Amino acid sequence: MIRKTIFVFFVSLCARAVPAQPADVINEYINTYRVLAIEEMKRVGVPASITLAQGILETEAGRSELVRKSNNHFGIKCKSAWAGDKVYHDDDEAGECFRSYDDPATSYRDHSDFLRTGARYAFLFNLSPTDYKGWAHGLKKAGYATNIRYPQILIRLIETYNLQQYTLIALGKLPPLADAPVLVAAALRNEQPVAPPPVSYPEGTFSINETKVCFVRGGSSLLAVAENNDISLARLLEFNDMTPGEGDILMEDQLVFLQRKRKTGAALFHQVQPEENMYDIAQAEGIRYESVLELNNLRPGEEPAVGERIYLKERNPAKPQLAAAGVAQARGETPVMTGNGNAYTTHTVQVRETLFSICKKYNVTEQQLKNWNRLTGTHLRQGQQLIIYTN
Repeated sequence: MIRKTIFVFFVSLCARAVPAQPADVINEYINTYRVLAIEEMKRVGVPASITLAQGILETEAGRSELVRKSNNHFGIKCKSAWAGDKVYHDDDEAGECFRSYDDPATSYRDHSDFLRTGARYAFLFNLSPTDYKGWAHGLKKAGYATNIRYPQILIRLIETYNLQQYTLIALGKLPPLADAPVLVAAALRNEQPVAPPPVSYPEGTFSINETKVCFVRGGSSLLAVAENNDISLARLLEFNDMTPGEGDILMEDQLVFLQRKRKTGAALFHQVQPEENMYDIAQAEGIRYESVLELNNLRPGEEPAVGERIYLKERNPAKPQLAAAGVAQARGETPVMTGNGNAYTTHTVQVRETLFSICKKYNVTEQQLKNWNRLTGTHLRQGQQLIIYTN
């Protein structure tokens, strides 16, 4: 009986540990940062409703001492990997180290990346982004917060202040905000896409999108990779959208999947980065090449422009803007007309390109490419000039 009384008292203390804020203060916080939450959901996939609810709770709706001195909206502590500015604040223990940011937008980005790249949070991205209850309970399960009522508080905030609408706006299921403030959005939106943090893959096997994968260095034997993992080379090539004609030796560092990739991704979207093609995206997100093309209304060989949003879970309502002709020319792809009226393109082989990827890009067969260029094998070298007929 004594133990039960102590437990109830502890819960009561936890409940009072979150200072109540007036509704107008909370609404002011929502109106200030809702655009950031929507943009971050589009970029990374964390539901906007969850982001806003966490921000309200962690900052006491923008009034906490920590947020005032550090712009840290999510109570993210330093940990060993943090090399940025720091502040010290009493939390679970006295004088704990917290990350400090120059502006709120940087804090929101770091929060998104913290969840997206953290192995213990990976399972959350398999939930529907509209499942705010699953996300709230999942965050607590993953150890994001010590407050035992953390999920219930987030859920109450989402339902009381209709934060779910911002998730639906990010998904395109509600119209965009007509009066969205540009104050915080301007810090987030640049002409160039925000580059994701550098990816450091672990040694051995791990999972991407619930699919077994390993990171293999250029120059390695695919046959050896297959044998070391008790699968056939043919299956390994199939799992990675490759064909037997691509050879055995990897030309560059690459993720190599040891199971068949999934038809949809774990995140909602992938933003195209410089020098990234659709095959790169399919590998990075653990999604089948033909599936990501179909979801985005693309044909083999069509490449989206830098900064375009590639849909990974649902069909893209519109076709992404394709890479500009100027980009192709800068890479050495110059359309030429022959004397008999046949058009061809001169393609300069780039880093990480293979015979297979070039054929996919131009929607031609490997045999055609070999015949046109008198190739006897599949090996290509960077800077090599290839002729590709286009009609």
